[in-house]
Amino acid sequence: MWNRSLLLLYLLCAVGFAACKSEPQENGEAMPNIILILSEDHGQDLGCYGNPEVLTPNIDFLAKNGVKFQNAYTTYSVCSPSRSSIFTGLYPHQNGQIGLATHSFRMYKTFETIPSYLKNAGYRTGCLGKIHVNPQAAIPFDYHEINASNFAKEELPQYAVKAMEFIKKDKSPFFLMVNFPDAHFPLQRQVEGMPKNPINADSVSSTLPFVAADTRRLREVTADYYNSINRLDEAIGFLLDSLENNNLMENALIIFLSDHGAQFSRGKTTNYEAGLKTPLIIKWKGKIMEGETVKDKLVSTIDLFPTIVEAVGKGNTAAPLPGRSLLSLAKGKEGDPWREHVFAGGMEGTALYFFPRRSVRGKQFKLIHNLLAGKEDPYYTVYTDHVYPTVISGTTEEEILQLDQNIQNVYHTWKNPPEFELYDLINDPWELKNLADDKDFQVELEKMKKVLADWQEETRDPLGEVLYLDSLTNEIALVNKNYPNHGYQKIPGFKWNYPEYFGEYVWKED
Repeated sequence: MWNRSLLLLYLLCAVGFAACKSEPQENGEAMPNIILILSEDHGQDLGCYGNPEVLTPNIDFLAKNGVKFQNAYTTYSVCSPSRSSIFTGLYPHQNGQIGLATHSFRMYKTFETIPSYLKNAGYRTGCLGKIHVNPQAAIPFDYHEINASNFAKEELPQYAVKAMEFIKKDKSPFFLMVNFPDAHFPLQRQVEGMPKNPINADSVSSTLPFVAADTRRLREVTADYYNSINRLDEAIGFLLDSLENNNLMENALIIFLSDHGAQFSRGKTTNYEAGLKTPLIIKWKGKIMEGETVKDKLVSTIDLFPTIVEAVGKGNTAAPLPGRSLLSLAKGKEGDPWREHVFAGGMEGTALYFFPRRSVRGKQFKLIHNLLAGKEDPYYTVYTDHVYPTVISGTTEEEILQLDQNIQNVYHTWKNPPEFELYDLINDPWELKNLADDKDFQVELEKMKKVLADWQEETRDPLGEVLYLDSLTNEIALVNKNYPNHGYQKIPGFKWNYPEYFGEYVWKED
């Protein structure tokens, strides 16, 4: 079991830290040290976002002393595509990482990324934990430790130790990305004494609201999901303590978010709110608003790269990016019109579970376009049948049959999606009533369809073109035929062809 006091003593005495030198920006101000904290597979189930059944004092501290974004979204509800947007500032269909790196999906080419940009700006760059984007060489960190995903959640205090080992190597400004494994499955109740006080089903008042089912079994899994978040917070606490005790908070830009939502029914792998909506908190003492400031503007992970570029003050990226810096919002300067919509792609990450979709949400309405409507979402049974032994969070068919007929219909819509789903997020935040066929909402439906189509055209989304959708669908079908059940993962040198024909379309010159 880890002792927090002894860990801090080690960090202070054994590490031998010397304060980092602050290089000047173009405007003469010191460049900030940047810490990007990325967690896994959880939504806004944190104390600072209003969930009273978790204990997250360290994340709450960041929110209390910084800016909390209430409507933050990822671009994809699976890991690799989401992370590709963070690194490149591009949508996954723009950079090519449209599926999981472990399934050989890859970027079209080497793009400018946060670490490559910052290296050119005079930063040292470090990463703790997984990168999970192909090719990994295109994400050029100077320092990379704890390379494994660490889904066992072991030795979590070592993240703080390794962080200080990286920081102490040089006095120049640094960028450090810390990737914590919680709350990725399996959901362990306690590992090496973390969290300190685990809970069980008796401590949980209900299951997650978007699941729309409430059984003792689901509450037990929900409790362990909360335990994972509590453990995450304790691990972040070790990191924040080490930064504070080594005088690194004064000029530190700290960004915290999760890669996507929780792996429960209608969450991860879907384009529902529970899959795409994430926490996002920014703290930068003396530079942005403080005092638990809440912003409700629609923001996206594509905004992180531009935010860091503005914070560094060393010039723009080599090519224009689709996102916008969040610093004007974080500083309370909201004079310029902000975006009215955020967008997301989706494909579910592997060949076996291929089910492409796109979505857009505005202030009130959300549209999901299911590109293979008429077919069953193949990932549905992963949840209901517990196909993978660690993914026991899905509502089973037996549990679904015990639900009210209206909620059974919600699960039916997920299993057999129509071409379009339209939701009123103000009156129906967990998307339990599809309005796409309601005659009273046809104006909104057509408006959102146009907004989505315009975005696909503007960003050159290949799946906005029938030719490229058919090409990818056929390639997926051929791979599934030749290598059933993800057999391509065992083939040395296996490569997808889509980066050639997608990449040519996305990046062709007008």
